[in-house]
Amino acid sequence: MNGTLLGVELITVDGPKAAVLRRRAKPVGKVSAEVQRFVDAMIEAMHAYNGVGLAAPQVGISKRVFVAEVGDRVYVLIDPQIVRREGQATATEACLSIPGIAADVPRSAIVTVRAKSRRGRGITVSASGLLARVFQHEIDHLDGVLFLDRVVDKTTIREVAESAEVEMAPAGE
Repeated sequence: MNGTLLGVELITVDGPKAAVLRRRAKPVGKVSAEVQRFVDAMIEAMHAYNGVGLAAPQVGISKRVFVAEVGDRVYVLIDPQIVRREGQATATEACLSIPGIAADVPRSAIVTVRAKSRRGRGITVSASGLLARVFQHEIDHLDGVLFLDRVVDKTTIREVAESAEVEMAPAGE
């Protein structure tokens, strides 16, 4: 599923607006009603595209915002910063902006992230497992880094079916 959905356009690496994916996004600062509406549109788009996370640059907006959903909880992080990392784990990742490709990516096993909530309040979230991986993947988007940049073993880069492109699981499973 490519193109515009719900007024939000998904940017892919092979598209005309791909440069936004390689730029460091600007801080949001004050969380306004406009930012909150944008967050709502991002959540709807993430669900429509069957993603587990979506960063603002992926929809053409160079701002430090991402949304994620792991389990039954939706996370909204504005101006996020990783303040602590622990351990390492390698797992398979894919990306809505790089359709049809997956690879094994080493990441920190546990991260603590400070950010603002959708209401503009300071929050700190500690995450492990899939949630830690999604947070790091989306924060990379905010820094202009794509998951393929993090691949150590290039032989793990592979084509996958569109329906499987956003499923992230431990490598080897």
